[in-house]
Amino acid sequence: MTERHVLGLSGGKDSAALAVYMRLHRPELDIQYFFTDTGKELKEVHEFLGKLEGFLGRPIQRLNPDRDFDFWLREYGNFLPSPRTRWCTRQLKLAPFRDWIKPWLAAGDTVHSYVAIRADEPHREGYDSGHDNLTVHLPFRAAAIDHAGVIELLEGAGIGLPRYYDWRSRSGCTFCFFQQKIEWVRLKERHPEAFEEAKRYEKSALEHGSPFTWSDRESLTELEQPERIAAIEKEHERRKARARARVKPNPLRPAGCQPEGLEFEETFSASKACLVCHK
Repeated sequence: MTERHVLGLSGGKDSAALAVYMRLHRPELDIQYFFTDTGKELKEVHEFLGKLEGFLGRPIQRLNPDRDFDFWLREYGNFLPSPRTRWCTRQLKLAPFRDWIKPWLAAGDTVHSYVAIRADEPHREGYDSGHDNLTVHLPFRAAAIDHAGVIELLEGAGIGLPRYYDWRSRSGCTFCFFQQKIEWVRLKERHPEAFEEAKRYEKSALEHGSPFTWSDRESLTELEQPERIAAIEKEHERRKARARARVKPNPLRPAGCQPEGLEFEETFSASKACLVCHK
């Protein structure tokens, strides 16, 4: 029987900070780091994982699903994934992880999975397979590490935040349906080819009778119209101003002096986001 230790990385700041924390505080553990690659992540995600590998001094294993997004889109009748039918998470993130650890569990090995749920996230829970030999650990809760602690860990390790935080609050696929409308606007500005790909998927899905669009209650073709973009930008600035007025000033991190994506996350909360993809 073998004791195995695994830590999943989403390409987001929290899971990266947990990897840093475990490397610093539990160096005796032989942790296998993994990333489930859908093939649809931003290039900034892969750049960030490369920086993290440099700090950890070991490779991050890529778990590639046997079948890609296009295959599963066809299997689901060309219906786009949505908050109500998150087949992308099940098939492209959870299934590869389950398949990876399945032989170990079958052999009677004990698997310890470390999940980056912070001390200031009491509403979140870790992945639970229901298997007696799979134990989920939440080191940040045990160590009372919150959002500020995550930033401190990444900065102290010289890794910093992923570059996508300049304009986006989440990792995951380029067309993640949890994106805010302003993030779709930023995607069009920063990665127009990814925005166009998302439009093609959406157009095909609608033609096949899908009731879902990527963004709530409007298609990307509607969202990208100049007058609509102007309205989204205006509403975004109003929401930011209202949110800033409610936040107690922090002299160490004045408003407007942090990446826009981080402000998105703090101001509007990423609580709806997919735990597997976002953390």
